Amino acid sequence: MMDLAQDAVDAALAKGADYADARINRLSNENLTMRNGMLARAEAPEDFGIGLRVHKDGAWGFCAAPMPSSGREGVLRDLARRATKAARDLAPAVKDPVRLAGRPEGVFEYSTPIATDPFGVGLEDKVDLLRRCDESMGGASETVVRTASIALRREEQWHATSEGAQIHQVLIRAGAGLSTTAAAHGEVETRSYPASFGGNYKSAGWEHVESLGLPAHGERMRDESVALCSADACPAGERTLILGGSQLMLQIHESVGHPSELDRVHGHEVDLAGASFLTPEKQGDFRFGSDLVNLVADSTVPGGLDTRGFDDEGVASERWHIVRDGIFEGYMTGREWAARVGDDASHGAMRAEGWYHPPIIRITNLSLMPGTWDFDELLAETEDGAVFCDTVKMWSIDQRRLNFQFTCEVAREVKDGKLGRLLRSPTYQGTTPEFWRSCDAICNEEHWELWGVPNCGKGNPMQVAEMSHGAAPSRFRRVKFVR
Repeated sequence: MMDLAQDAVDAALAKGADYADARINRLSNENLTMRNGMLARAEAPEDFGIGLRVHKDGAWGFCAAPMPSSGREGVLRDLARRATKAARDLAPAVKDPVRLAGRPEGVFEYSTPIATDPFGVGLEDKVDLLRRCDESMGGASETVVRTASIALRREEQWHATSEGAQIHQVLIRAGAGLSTTAAAHGEVETRSYPASFGGNYKSAGWEHVESLGLPAHGERMRDESVALCSADACPAGERTLILGGSQLMLQIHESVGHPSELDRVHGHEVDLAGASFLTPEKQGDFRFGSDLVNLVADSTVPGGLDTRGFDDEGVASERWHIVRDGIFEGYMTGREWAARVGDDASHGAMRAEGWYHPPIIRITNLSLMPGTWDFDELLAETEDGAVFCDTVKMWSIDQRRLNFQFTCEVAREVKDGKLGRLLRSPTYQGTTPEFWRSCDAICNEEHWELWGVPNCGKGNPMQVAEMSHGAAPSRFRRVKFVR
């Protein structure tokens, strides 16, 4: 396959391209969902194709095709012709010609470290796990929906460039979760474990699914969903907020990850998902958060959904600060955008959903670094009336990623230094820098967890990407709650 990728690059150069890269992708998925004791989803789609990107006269051209079983050389020549023609046709409209920072080159291999191949685990064993999850959530007349799911993904990629890079990667991830919905007293409430939207996902093998111990948590989720139907609604007003890790994960994603994508800053997402308030003059001296806040991008962290050897431009994975000691420091970049802002090299944040899309800047694994607090000590040092919230239910954020509102599945009131009564539908609002500046306590690494996002959408046409966010429970002061 690497020879075919290189042949596509060579064909583009023969057509006059100044630069070319080709990615051959073979993607396998397996998705199983059990709902109310019945297997509601069982699919194992596969996808296999090649995408060719060329640079000619300061413009990009891109073309892709499914990988045929025969006649491949003709397909590659056609891709090269069409991609190079697209770049030539676009070149007269270019105002700022493309320049690329850095020069990735060399031959490399990378594979996700796994203990057990999740695709090698028998279907019977997977369905048995889902059935045990379903049974663990049974027993309450108020329960109307019980859901358990497993989602597996394997991507094999062969990537060649005209600068001398040849990179082969095998990326595997596994995820699973359960949720239960109750209806009573005119309310409908859902509880999910370990997180909403299908659970938690990691770059790992079947061992990650087993480590979740899902059936042991079904009864608690059932009981909490039922109890929430008769719980008091979280009252409006200003109070201290403690966020659990699975909710803080999405807070990081929406209010830190997306605004730090450099293409957004320069207006390339305005038509779909907004721009960014983190404009270039803020880099290096803007007070993003309190001194405790360190937000680190890391495409090497074990278990991250964007943990890999190289991005889709062949740039090696690395670790860098987006926010250091509360000060905004860096962006997610690709080679073109790094060159536009004068950087010597990209941070390696360019990815494509598959062979049929060109790469764009995507959030990589981005985490709030742990602090020093033990969770019980943090509760003991927090005043009565504060609220602990976790597990996202719904959210919104404005086009600049500045003003936001989040509603969580569950909240508990802090009373006498402990978690007290359940509260329903906690909804808090804020403005991104003011919110992060109000952070005055972060729990330590014993409470830190890496949470996977398998469904981040961006681009026009839309591309879906995956990444992870690490977080430990953290405290924020003077947060506004609404009803």
